[in-house]
Amino acid sequence: MLKRTLILLVLVATAAAQSKKPKSPAGVVNSAAPAANETIALKGGKLLTITHGVIENGVVVMQNGRITAVGGAGTAIPAGAKVVDVTGMTVYPGLIDSETHLGLTEVSADRMTNDELEASDEIMPHMHVYDAFHAETALIPVTRINGITNAIVAPASGDTLPGQDSFIQLAGASATEMLTVRDIAMPLNFTGQQRRNQNFDQAKFPFTRMGMATQLRQAFIDAQDYEQKLAAYEKKKSSADEKERDRAGAPPKRDLKLEALLPYLHGKKPVVLAAEQPNDLLTALELANEFHLKVILNHVTHSASLLDKIAATGLPVIVGPIYEQPKESERYDAVFSMPAKLAKQGVKIAFASYDAHQSRNLPYAAGYAVGFGLPAEEALKALTINPAQIWGLDKDLGSLEVGKLGNVVVANGDPLDVKTDVKHVFIQGQEIPLVSKQTQLRDQYWK
Repeated sequence: MLKRTLILLVLVATAAAQSKKPKSPAGVVNSAAPAANETIALKGGKLLTITHGVIENGVVVMQNGRITAVGGAGTAIPAGAKVVDVTGMTVYPGLIDSETHLGLTEVSADRMTNDELEASDEIMPHMHVYDAFHAETALIPVTRINGITNAIVAPASGDTLPGQDSFIQLAGASATEMLTVRDIAMPLNFTGQQRRNQNFDQAKFPFTRMGMATQLRQAFIDAQDYEQKLAAYEKKKSSADEKERDRAGAPPKRDLKLEALLPYLHGKKPVVLAAEQPNDLLTALELANEFHLKVILNHVTHSASLLDKIAATGLPVIVGPIYEQPKESERYDAVFSMPAKLAKQGVKIAFASYDAHQSRNLPYAAGYAVGFGLPAEEALKALTINPAQIWGLDKDLGSLEVGKLGNVVVANGDPLDVKTDVKHVFIQGQEIPLVSKQTQLRDQYWK
């Protein structure tokens, strides 16, 4: 009986932290409430537009999934619009998590619910996150309740090339609706975690940094060779000379692994290059430059000594995890202050949770960075417009602007403050019920 009581107390406490509403709507947690064509006006709130300053006592109008008006108290509200009074509230664009494992894991201790990493090979660029993405995961409603409306879903970092990332919207009737960009980027992990020297019986995996670099270089060269052979075949096959066409022979055997690398070798899509320490970062950057890869840097957690070099590259950086302990040779605040130092150098930064179960804590990582020198305005940009620009989606996301998607959050305070509660979440102009498994259990057992 005591054990059952303790479990219920934990569930109630978890739900209360997510939402302090006394009751939550029933039904499927991933469904949206109003019709897509309903016009909604948020009136009276403090608008954090991100790109055009702060508007006190403002108005945001959403129709057909997009923002149609943003302005002060005098902004016209269309006849028949559903007006939501948000006086005293803060209104801001939905937050973007730049690396999660949402939809790839459910219960960490249950291997059958984990699709984060394919351990059979370190080079798996032809693996697609969208093939495993589970739209019905209970973790998405939990994340959404705290104002995160979009996220990158990435494989775990145990492989050097573990597959391709997807960009999702955290609402939709199915995976098809939620997967907005299926292959948006490819992780290239060079942190040392990929050295499988704990399994000496698996000799095909590299045990050293030089082994990892060599394996990656060979994969890129093989992809270039594959493309050249394919081009030579196509040239012969399309020749006006019949004899030349006969000499074409059979086409090269299709190789999905090498084929998947080609858009990245041509710079059509970005490679998310993850390195933490200076020597790893330098080696990985040299490799990326050798093959002219379009790079987004990731982590650089313990590379404060290379700040000038990082800034000189002009590359954006996904920062975190911010709660990591410093190395023995570093100051106590080396990791905590890294976002502030990067921003001061003019580097465009974005925050990531690198998780699924803790993705809801994304805004607090940014708030923590503010405590160690990052300006609050820059921290909020690193959750909104910066990631939207980094991922090439700023036409639709990242700020409160006319024409952008109606991904809007209403909260009762500073988005970066742990004491703030989110009161409304809109995704594509539709209000999403603030319901999760925990709030449902809270309501069921509250009395």
